[in-house]
Amino acid sequence: MALLMLIALVVGTLIGAVGVGGILLIPALNLIGGLSIQSAMATALFTFVFTGIVGTIAFMRHGSIDLRITIPVCAGALISGFAGAWVNALLNASLLMILLALVVCLAGIYTLATRGRPRRPVLDEHPRLQRALLFGLGGVAGFGSGLTGVGGPALSVPMMVLAGFQPLTTIGTSQVIQILAGASGTLGNLRFGVIDFRLAGALVLFELAGVMIGARIVHAINAQRLRFWVGVLCLAVGGGLLVKATGGF
Repeated sequence: MALLMLIALVVGTLIGAVGVGGILLIPALNLIGGLSIQSAMATALFTFVFTGIVGTIAFMRHGSIDLRITIPVCAGALISGFAGAWVNALLNASLLMILLALVVCLAGIYTLATRGRPRRPVLDEHPRLQRALLFGLGGVAGFGSGLTGVGGPALSVPMMVLAGFQPLTTIGTSQVIQILAGASGTLGNLRFGVIDFRLAGALVLFELAGVMIGARIVHAINAQRLRFWVGVLCLAVGGGLLVKATGGF
């Protein structure tokens, strides 16, 4: 339990600092906490609702949330999160583990690939098309969140940065998307999945403390070095999960 709480603190810090730390909680709950992969996904996703609330408040205080960008992304995530949780209930545990591993690796690759110079956001001269694109990105992030329990930011942050949006803006958006994607997916999990509320209550306390630490870090220093190590860590965890899912362990 102590190790899980420490991991929850680290996860919260990474969520606040780079937005993608939540992907590390599910393997911890599965491998250390002894939860089934479905229960680990559902429990982690439930906790991300609360980290999203605290993260949103912290980023709003710093003026780092652009509602023009955030609203269409979150609208797409809200609609698709329940559908992802429904599909989760139809698939077997091994397939879910493989999907989770691929999502974690993808997030790592994307995080490492976005360390270069910032680009102009795509479709910046076409606001309506850009809003449609953001809505679609939110839909993908929300569906992936409900499907795997990794939380919307694991997909929304890498995709938005690759699309040319500023990293700090995308991380701010990710705090809000956690609330909507997490709530939508949790509604599905209440119907189709298993949430360990006892364990979730303890995890949330440490995650929230971490989010506040991470939000201070990202607004105080250049987060590029931290992003690099998060990307490497995602690849390592995703690779280990993939080996385990395919019978290597």
